[in-house]
Amino acid sequence: MSRTYSYLALGDSYTIGEGVPVYENFPYQTVQRLRKAGYQVYAAEIVAKTGWTTDELQAGIDNSSFLNTYDVVSLLIGVNNQYRGRSLEEYTKQFESLLQQAIRFAGGQASHVFVVSIPDWGVTPYAANNGKNAAVVAHEIDSYNAVNKSLAEKHAVHYIDITPGTRLAANDPSLLTADQLHPSGKEYTLWAEKLAAGIKNILSK
Repeated sequence: MSRTYSYLALGDSYTIGEGVPVYENFPYQTVQRLRKAGYQVYAAEIVAKTGWTTDELQAGIDNSSFLNTYDVVSLLIGVNNQYRGRSLEEYTKQFESLLQQAIRFAGGQASHVFVVSIPDWGVTPYAANNGKNAAVVAHEIDSYNAVNKSLAEKHAVHYIDITPGTRLAANDPSLLTADQLHPSGKEYTLWAEKLAAGIKNILSK
């Protein structure tokens, strides 16, 4: 009898898909791609909320109940730390703690954990309309991503770099939702393609 796989997605507005229908967020689209590829996968379990920073995600995890283990765990968090001007030192410490917890959720199998990079929201009309300097935001996002990539490598988990693609929204409004800040379903499709490909690699072994 073939087994059914479980997937836990941890994050913020980018994980729940703020401003798009549920079926367009990237965890949902990832599951659909895996099912089309012949894998039996439960609906993604999502612990995420718009506006969450690393410590707020931790509090959300602490107040949730979980399966004993998950076959796949994704972690995308940090944009709100950057937005609120939190320090990189704080982010480094809290992100590493969350990553270690994600590995525990995956039954200690680091190869079943995927860190997704933080999108660059500085290119959006929302940022421009709120007086944000795109170059400054890009530099800060790059600094945060350098931290989460380094920690992903340290703990031997997979790293999905979606940031370069999000910068194309500067010249392509179809990659954003109506709020002109968050990614559209079209953008999330690109993330889901990368994540599903990585997951298929580990599930096929």
